[in-house]
Amino acid sequence: MKQTKKISRWRRLPLRYKLSIYLIAFSAAMLVFLWVFQSAFLETCYTLIRQAQVKTYASRITSTIKKGENAATVINSLSRELEMSVFVYNSSDEIMTKEYGSEFNNPSGLRDINMHSVYSYYRLAEEAGGKYISTSSVKEESLFFNAEQSGSTVDEAGKDDEDTDFRVRERRSRVQNLIYAEIVKLSDDDECFVLVTAMITPVDSVISTIRVQLIFVSIVFILFAIILAFIVSKRLSRPLVEINTTIKELAHRNYDVEFNSRGYLEVNELSDTLNITRRELQKADALRQELIANISHDLRTPLTMITGYGEVMRDLPGENTPENVQVIIDEANRLTSLVNDMLDLSKLQSGAIELDKEQFSLTDEINDIFLRYTKLREQEGYNISFKYDKNAYVYADRIKLGQVVYNFINNAINHCGEDKTVIVTQKVNDKRVRIEVTDHGEGIPEDKLEYIWDRYYKVDKDHKRGVIGTGLGLSIVKNILVLHGAKYGVKSKVGSGSTFWFELEKI
Repeated sequence: MKQTKKISRWRRLPLRYKLSIYLIAFSAAMLVFLWVFQSAFLETCYTLIRQAQVKTYASRITSTIKKGENAATVINSLSRELEMSVFVYNSSDEIMTKEYGSEFNNPSGLRDINMHSVYSYYRLAEEAGGKYISTSSVKEESLFFNAEQSGSTVDEAGKDDEDTDFRVRERRSRVQNLIYAEIVKLSDDDECFVLVTAMITPVDSVISTIRVQLIFVSIVFILFAIILAFIVSKRLSRPLVEINTTIKELAHRNYDVEFNSRGYLEVNELSDTLNITRRELQKADALRQELIANISHDLRTPLTMITGYGEVMRDLPGENTPENVQVIIDEANRLTSLVNDMLDLSKLQSGAIELDKEQFSLTDEINDIFLRYTKLREQEGYNISFKYDKNAYVYADRIKLGQVVYNFINNAINHCGEDKTVIVTQKVNDKRVRIEVTDHGEGIPEDKLEYIWDRYYKVDKDHKRGVIGTGLGLSIVKNILVLHGAKYGVKSKVGSGSTFWFELEKI
């Protein structure tokens, strides 16, 4: 429970506080790492680096010897440069003889090494396969010698300086000498033995100096981190706070707000995206209100007529005629058609409808649909024609695709203009069949074309009772064609009519 409360409090913290905590924690972690590394691993790191230097130095010497070049020059140069001593012995015979030796005064005091030690290191290198490296304590006399060279004094009364003696003893316990031995085969019967020595200097004083420096660095670094965390967190969080405030206004349907927050790239992109979202929500809200108004109108009109004709037939003698009954039936059918279309659209958009695909002649299906308009052509004078060259077969849902063609034709009839002409054209190429439905009506402005597939969208914003259909046809068509993976669209020019089309793969 306590852990849950802590997590809850952390999540409620503002972004600027979280960023500050993260930056300060990161700075503290870096300082801790520096303290641990410099205090605990500095000496180990120094020893490893020193060993690598000795191996590299010895490799250059052995390479020079194998080439038969003057090794003395290389030895003297490198020993001074890297503060190391080197000895080269002829080990071809049982008794070794020294051939080269560095003249550099190595701080370890080992300007020379006794032969007993040389033979011991030779055996160790031989047992190790030709190369041997180790560390050993420096001799006490060498330590005292170095202490005297470094300025240690004894008072005139002959009493040892206690501080000097303590430092020497401490130095004796810490100073080590690095020994590297290598047997170099020059030929089958000729070889030499290379011995390199280097002192591993105690780093206690260096560590103490670094610790003092780290104290000052830590104080400065922490102060800098706090200031930087405050500045950065404020700069990063301020545009997000502004966006959050504006979004709250948008949530209350205040579409007049503008997202102008600017900062880093992501905030700029977020502001632009939210501005687009605001405009789309504004359009969606307007369409929603229009949809409610249109549905109310389409539902109210048939209900009003059904109620009116029913009351007339009830109250007035002689009004119970077949004509009045037919009006009631027609309006009830219209109401049923509207409700069915709304249900179909809802199912299509939710993905609840599955296609029942089959192979069939799309041309024959369109001819069958044309039979439904016989009465309309004869009584209302509509000129509805179908132009095609040959039968086209497709693999699709026959009923749903017939609904698409039927809705396209109905839409064209509702907007066909004074000539009452609707032309359906079938075009077939090697892979696809294209159906076009053209009218000669008022046309659609170019800026309105992308919205006509929305349910109940009206180009002229004046709701009119159509000759045929419920006003949901194009939205139903769009969803059916999307399920078929078909291409679809509209071409229109104001004053010249419109052409709605779709394409399917033929078989």
